[in-house]
Amino acid sequence: MQKNFAMKVLVTGGTGYIGSHTAVELQNAGFEVVIADNLVNSEPQVIDSIGEISGKTPVFVEADLSDPGKTEVLFEKHPDIAAVIHFAALKAVGDSVARPLEYYRNNIFSLVNLLNSMKKFGVEHFVFSSSCTVYGQPDKLPVKEETPRKDAESPYGNTKKIAEDILSNEVEATGLKCIALRYFNPIGAHPTTLIGELPLGVPDNLVPYITQTAIGIRDQLKVFGNNYNTPDGTPIRDYIHVVDLAQAHVVALQRMAENKQRSPWEIFNLGTGNGFSVLEVIKSFEKVSGTKLNYEIVDRRPGDIEKVWADTEYANSELGWKAARSLDEMMLSAWNWEQALQKEKRNNRS
Repeated sequence: MQKNFAMKVLVTGGTGYIGSHTAVELQNAGFEVVIADNLVNSEPQVIDSIGEISGKTPVFVEADLSDPGKTEVLFEKHPDIAAVIHFAALKAVGDSVARPLEYYRNNIFSLVNLLNSMKKFGVEHFVFSSSCTVYGQPDKLPVKEETPRKDAESPYGNTKKIAEDILSNEVEATGLKCIALRYFNPIGAHPTTLIGELPLGVPDNLVPYITQTAIGIRDQLKVFGNNYNTPDGTPIRDYIHVVDLAQAHVVALQRMAENKQRSPWEIFNLGTGNGFSVLEVIKSFEKVSGTKLNYEIVDRRPGDIEKVWADTEYANSELGWKAARSLDEMMLSAWNWEQALQKEKRNNRS
């Protein structure tokens, strides 16, 4: 990517899975990065890994953005922040069903606090980490940007829907410029194996549960339901490599910096345009890893939808971005990351 940007960017949730990969791509493109994270679901050593990959360690601020005072202090200390990419959010569908108030408190308050501070300090560019969960179970597939949003199937999905409404209203009322990126299912890891998906505790997402089962951390993978209206009965998702996803955030920021937005509020679907079932993902993993998975079919999980995948034509043509990596490449990178992670843990113990 072109290295012609000196803009300082605040990346909230930047030690998390997607945030850390995006920080790498931003720095590779010449942006200056400040990361804010409360480290609830990530580790501080990720900052060093970002620095090792990109050749520059980003500034790191430990902060809970659901606290308005701490959010304002962040902008006071970095008054030259020119743009925000907002990842900081609790994100597990199942967990949100069990703890809805915590998801509303964290995900909505942090957004409102950010927007208030941005307004106070004159920051006008905002890239929002949205989700295909806002579509619920669509009536027609693939999903286009203009596909009507539905009532969310989970509190997590509802926080994304509410956040989009807040941003749309704020754009209309002020000079804010915003791009909401609705992404489908990010998986995989950086090719260096220095960063990847690192869930604390039991994973809620499919792929880290697959890799942890394969390497022996988990006894068995549970497949939630095989009686959906899909070819093999298991839910279908559009899986996208996290590096492809991270690069789309850089393209979106460059679009705003170069005043190429068609309107101050834009939405793009980020996926591959291909749907794969849970069993297809398992087969891909078994193929690239040479490891047979121990899995069991169990009852459906509350909050899960049956099938969804993206129509990526608009993002491909308008953003000039396209996902490049295949499902097998995604699964192999996830497996390489898991192996590297466990090797490092063994070395630290010895």
